[in-house]
Amino acid sequence: MNDPDWPLSVAGEERASGDEGVVLGVREGRTNVSKERPQRSWHLSTAQKRGLSVGLATGLYGISFGALAVVAGLSVWQASALSLLMFTGGSQFAFIGVLGGGGSLGAATAAASLVGVRNAVYGVTANAMLRPRGWRKLVAAQVTIDEAIAVASATENPAEERRGFWTAGIAVFVLWNLFTVLGAVAGNALGDPKAWGLDGAAVAAFLGLLWPRLKARDPIVIAVAAALTTVLVAPFVPPGIPIILAAVVAVILTVAQRSVAPRGDEDPPQPVPERRAPRGDEGPPQPTHPAQPQDGDR
Repeated sequence: MNDPDWPLSVAGEERASGDEGVVLGVREGRTNVSKERPQRSWHLSTAQKRGLSVGLATGLYGISFGALAVVAGLSVWQASALSLLMFTGGSQFAFIGVLGGGGSLGAATAAASLVGVRNAVYGVTANAMLRPRGWRKLVAAQVTIDEAIAVASATENPAEERRGFWTAGIAVFVLWNLFTVLGAVAGNALGDPKAWGLDGAAVAAFLGLLWPRLKARDPIVIAVAAALTTVLVAPFVPPGIPIILAAVVAVILTVAQRSVAPRGDEDPPQPVPERRAPRGDEGPPQPTHPAQPQDGDR
């Protein structure tokens, strides 16, 4: 049974003839009896293959988060619960980055919430794309992340959009949580993080997530302004506050950039018509003033 909403679909034919697949034939006076079992082949679509590959690559990165979470002061179970419940890589790294820097739980939560605002926009996109109902709506809300939206948006086929979203979302969720546990256990065995130079690893990991997104001028301007804000206010405010102020600056600059950008619904300026020079076969331009009377007309 093929279900476009389910990550894996069955493709192929099931061939059977008669009850229990028994085929009876009489050939050359001899009765041949053969049994054919129903044949079923599993086929992964392009979106599903892409979703599984993205899920594996992203899930492996959970090892880094698990180790850094323990280094920041969380236990193995706390790190696992954070991946299970929060389940958004950027926000999780922001959370442990603030905690690792000595910030309070409230500052860490505020920083993670600001980074996770984008998921609200993803939720609107996923709801319009999937139209989930019942329990699937709850599951879709949990796995609405960057990777699931990216895989689903890579195709224009509605069925492939659903397959890509569910495959990537579920694959990332399962593997991210699995490798978080492995990374947390490994990080717990490292001991003192400063002895291994890991005290600033959470910030470096978060920067690694941010860097590939800086491809246009506007994001680069926002990133530089936020970084300068953090450096300037860090000596004067408690840990965790600089990242919140940097997020506020980023939001203000984003709104300002969008307000000055031209809107797509505005009519483009009309070009000024050029005055053509008279062609050789055209008569001279007529004077606009009245003609003077001739002597014979007086």
